[in-house]
Amino acid sequence: MSPSTSRRRFLKQAGAASAAAVAAMSQASRSVGAQAAGAQATGGSPKPAVLISMLPRDLSYRDRFALAKELGFAAVEMQTIEDPAEAEVIAAASRDAGFPIHCVMNAEHWRSPLSSADPAVVERSVQGMLTSIRNARLWGAGAVLLVPAVVNPATRYQDAWTRSTRVIRDRLLPEAEKAGVIIAVEEVWNKFLLSPLEMNTYVDSFGSPYLRAYFDVGNVMFYGFPQDWIRTLGSRICRVHVKDFKVEKSTYSWENLGNGAVDWPEVRSALREIGYDGYVTTELAAGDRVYLTDVVARLNRFLAGERPVK
Repeated sequence: MSPSTSRRRFLKQAGAASAAAVAAMSQASRSVGAQAAGAQATGGSPKPAVLISMLPRDLSYRDRFALAKELGFAAVEMQTIEDPAEAEVIAAASRDAGFPIHCVMNAEHWRSPLSSADPAVVERSVQGMLTSIRNARLWGAGAVLLVPAVVNPATRYQDAWTRSTRVIRDRLLPEAEKAGVIIAVEEVWNKFLLSPLEMNTYVDSFGSPYLRAYFDVGNVMFYGFPQDWIRTLGSRICRVHVKDFKVEKSTYSWENLGNGAVDWPEVRSALREIGYDGYVTTELAAGDRVYLTDVVARLNRFLAGERPVK
């Protein structure tokens, strides 16, 4: 069988699976609500959140959380913590500060992609995700971010799709469902899920409200428009990352909100159109109180439908 024939057959099978699953997934995702451990925050308006790596590392977890809350953030996104004792400290700090943890950014998927042909690499990836799911359950977080696959010279696109969906379905989704935690797959620079239509098909193929999309506004700027992705993904989106993106001649850079090429009012309109009221998390460089005060001000102006920079 030629590679092109194999690919056509694969896409036809994937599309058929998606069509069969999408109706059930849509209905289930509407009903899961709070039972999915906070798939989205409630209240009709997106909530401003911050990535833990942006907060001053010289502070204790409790003081970092207290600072973020004081500045106006509504929640924090943590990263995977392997040490159970440290995870307990973080849980206590969140409770003491009255500052929720809404998501866990899985740490192992780049070093050990689920799409690898090496079973040992896949096993490390699975164990990393299981640790992240345990973290999320302990902290009361509603989701774990997952980069589902990496396409590279050793891994063809079709293999990345087939291998990652098999492992997620067989080994990760059952654990996520038991924990009440959503696996949120993100579009990143991994040469995989390069269009919103593809991401729709990938998400829908699982037919589960516990497998949804984590949308990153800045990541698609090289090959698309975030407002288009948002309108296409629709209710599949359970979390959003924000950062700006600038291209100058042959160079690019990640920027603070409003300093790049993202059309922020249009992005806000798209989120409003799909009824998104979950967490919007800044994924930017770390900084001090003055810097973070400016970041949250920019984020709140964006959420109000204005340009982040006056």
